[in-house]
Amino acid sequence: MLTKILSVTGRPGLFRLISTNKNMNIVESLTDGKRIPVYMHEKVVALSDVSMYTNEDDIPLREVFKKIKEKENGKPVKLSSKASNKEFFDYLEEVLPEYNKESVYASDVKKLISWYNILMEHNINLEEVEEKEEIAPVGETAELEEESLKGKE
Repeated sequence: MLTKILSVTGRPGLFRLISTNKNMNIVESLTDGKRIPVYMHEKVVALSDVSMYTNEDDIPLREVFKKIKEKENGKPVKLSSKASNKEFFDYLEEVLPEYNKESVYASDVKKLISWYNILMEHNINLEEVEEKEEIAPVGETAELEEESLKGKE
């Protein structure tokens, strides 16, 4: 499910991928349900592609979300967005003690908690095993469709 949940640089919150075409993606805000176009010049990242720095290897965001879910018993994190940086880092230390203290910033932890709360609010299943599904970057979709149509002729 996290392959279809997107973060768009410069826009708050998370978005669900609705459709893709040659010049843009249509996404729906998980916060207010509004559908908006996201053009090819905008930076879009699927949550399945995001990971958190640790002292060993990077850990996929899905695993961090699962650890938070275990700690919170499936409920949203009660930490206020106005909490101090120390409080955010203390919380992350409880959930992921092996996080890389030099590479993870307070803004990363705030975003992590915000995203987790949005996912819980919308009952997004973090346990769901995702099929290997490639989302074509904007602009490549038409080329892929043309290739598949050529094979049918």
